[in-house]
Amino acid sequence: MGFKHREYLTGDKIFGCHVCKTHLSTAEAIESKHFNGQHGRAYLFTTVVNIVEGEPEDRPMTTGLHTVRDISCSKCGEVLGWKYDKAYEASQRYKEGKFILEKAMTVDVQ
Repeated sequence: MGFKHREYLTGDKIFGCHVCKTHLSTAEAIESKHFNGQHGRAYLFTTVVNIVEGEPEDRPMTTGLHTVRDISCSKCGEVLGWKYDKAYEASQRYKEGKFILEKAMTVDVQ
């Protein structure tokens, strides 16, 4: 096992892992703040870095069936949210390839 390279972000607001503060995304990458996760409010991001993606699974959600994969911090392994691989409802396809970070699982690091 070698050294893991982590990306460091710049911007006005940086979201980091609530356990180890590893950079995850920026406020500029937020597409929507109108989501909910297992731990309350969640944000939809277009890009997230320093994560590990789990195996895809079909999961029923309030907006229909989606294929998603849990995303974890690449440094400490904490589960932070999920990535949308596929939306089965046409009206939900805008989520495909995007990420949910739960607000409770992140901290402001800048």
